[in-house]
Amino acid sequence: MTSTIAKAPAAAATDLDAIAAKVQDGMRLDRAEGLALLRCEELAFLGDLATLVRERLRPERTVSYIIDRNINPTNVCVARCSFCAFDRLPGDPEGYVLSHEQVFAKVDELLAVPGVDAALIERGGVQVLLQGGHHPKLGIEWYEALFRALRARYPKLHIHGLSPSEIVHVGKLSHLSIDAVVGRLQRAGLDSIPGGGGEILVDRVRREIAPGKAMTAEWLEVMRVAHRHGMMTTATMMYGHVERPEERIDHLLELRALQDESLRAGRGSFTAFICWPFQPGGSELDCVKSGANEFLRMNAVARLLLDNFPHQQTSFVTQGDKLGQLALFFGCDDFGGTMLEENVVSAAGTQCLITIEQIEHCIRAAGYEPVRRNQRYELLRR
Repeated sequence: MTSTIAKAPAAAATDLDAIAAKVQDGMRLDRAEGLALLRCEELAFLGDLATLVRERLRPERTVSYIIDRNINPTNVCVARCSFCAFDRLPGDPEGYVLSHEQVFAKVDELLAVPGVDAALIERGGVQVLLQGGHHPKLGIEWYEALFRALRARYPKLHIHGLSPSEIVHVGKLSHLSIDAVVGRLQRAGLDSIPGGGGEILVDRVRREIAPGKAMTAEWLEVMRVAHRHGMMTTATMMYGHVERPEERIDHLLELRALQDESLRAGRGSFTAFICWPFQPGGSELDCVKSGANEFLRMNAVARLLLDNFPHQQTSFVTQGDKLGQLALFFGCDDFGGTMLEENVVSAAGTQCLITIEQIEHCIRAAGYEPVRRNQRYELLRR
């Protein structure tokens, strides 16, 4: 474990040193302490604290990653998020809905990636991440048919799909409760739910940037229900747009509270947290792009506040492999997935996909051993 913590900035030494002492003693931080850390400019201090927590949770010198592919079944969306450059309204000539055969072709490409073998698949080592737009005509039956088709053709494939906001949308289209939608999709083949659409879990922010998507209570309820069904899920944050610093902290505390609840229930829970900055290219939001220091600071603060999250994933898709690698010293212990394809962030002018070899090189160069995992963070291969 890290034996020394960089000194706190002199102007706030008393408060930050007290926070550091709490972290070293394994005590939980509160809202005011989280906000003080978010305003701290001393990155070395934050990185040391976050590494202390990261090594406490995962003392072995390993960093995990997953072999997966991102598939967007449709880009047709009526949510009208002001930050999104990927969506197309119904009737737009650039709008699409993938057929089953088109989805199959993408999965086949994933299975053909060098390093993917039958033994890995048998152990649950290959995953597809399925997320798309809020299509006004794709109800529960459409997604059930897709998941059943995938399960029949690829029995061992892990289906990580539909963000909470998509599930709320499907429920409203199909006049079903969240519990009914999650249950039916799970029986059709859905294995786990990604944390997409989290943005900032504060209704003031959500009404401004994503008024057509699930509000905070709905997003959290989907995850609560998924955990009740025994599913493992992830949680995300997209920062750097219209939110205030204290709203970032409130977002993290909402996640922490739900994780406490789910862990007490002993069924499903959050496996990991992932954050990334808003990418302004091609969107309606007029914001200055967030920088590298803010990315590292946000990851460190998240690791310190989310003391009940076992893992934290770096975001090389928006930040590139070098900054993604640096986040391993600010609380992250996972390098995410190979993805193979990314359409949402790239629509905003940013795309940083890398190969398995590049992921493993980044991990080794940082002084860690790369290990492959599945969605439940069960290790498959060193």
